[in-house]
Amino acid sequence: MDSRYDIAIVGSGPAGLSAAINAKIRNKNIILFGNAELSEKLVKAAQIKNYLGLPDITGLQLKDKFEKHIKSMNINIILERINEIYAMGEYFGLMVNKKMYEAKTIVLATGIEYTKPLRGEEKFLGRGVGYCATCDAPLYKGKIVTIIGYNKEAEKEANYVNELVKKVYYVPMYRDKLKLDGDIEVVRGKELEIYGKEKVEKVLLKDREIITDGVFVLKDSISPAQLVPGIAMQDNHVKIDVNMNTNIPGCFAAGDCAGKPYQYMKAVGQGQIAALNAVSYLDNLSDS
Repeated sequence: MDSRYDIAIVGSGPAGLSAAINAKIRNKNIILFGNAELSEKLVKAAQIKNYLGLPDITGLQLKDKFEKHIKSMNINIILERINEIYAMGEYFGLMVNKKMYEAKTIVLATGIEYTKPLRGEEKFLGRGVGYCATCDAPLYKGKIVTIIGYNKEAEKEANYVNELVKKVYYVPMYRDKLKLDGDIEVVRGKELEIYGKEKVEKVLLKDREIITDGVFVLKDSISPAQLVPGIAMQDNHVKIDVNMNTNIPGCFAAGDCAGKPYQYMKAVGQGQIAALNAVSYLDNLSDS
């Protein structure tokens, strides 16, 4: 099988699953990224009253039905977090830690649950700020790196980076006990700002500043604007047209990340539209 997928779908909520099902029906080679719970928002819903044909169903029951559907079609969820997506001309590169997946088209179905950017984070993206420490650590050999970690997984990345760079500072945004190499310096504080002129120079905390050459912000999820450089946003959502096209050719968006209302039926419908238009996009490429 060609290692370059036809469609990569990012998100395993109703929009992402709908996109996956509709693309698979049309015999496209797909890859679906998400998590084992499919959607935290869906699982936590006590009761859903407006899903056509399924009155008074709970979120957990609907999740089970979704799960059975994708399993019946042999659709697997890749339990890896995408750190960055780059438009490479004829394809997209999806960065996951130390490797990259390739796909001809993308469907973003990331939902709306992501952490608010730190001050300076978006300003210095690509100029000292990154989201994949294991991808970019070699660029900082002999330099000072600060890792702002939002979860335990970030500790593993910090230990890996520590083997390559001169010095690592670790700023935990959670309270769990840390498992870090002994020479990694832990700095606690949440009033953070990433500061610099042309590129990153410092991380500012309430009572301290860290002089640093680079900053990795390691979150559970990031906004589409941070995930896909150059994507157009509108009112904190991905800007789309009626066909779920974004401003980047071959990149589509569906569900909560594409705007209100945040409804399951709307997400499922948009996921279908995104998949069908991604299929049309691919067919046009093959005809040209």
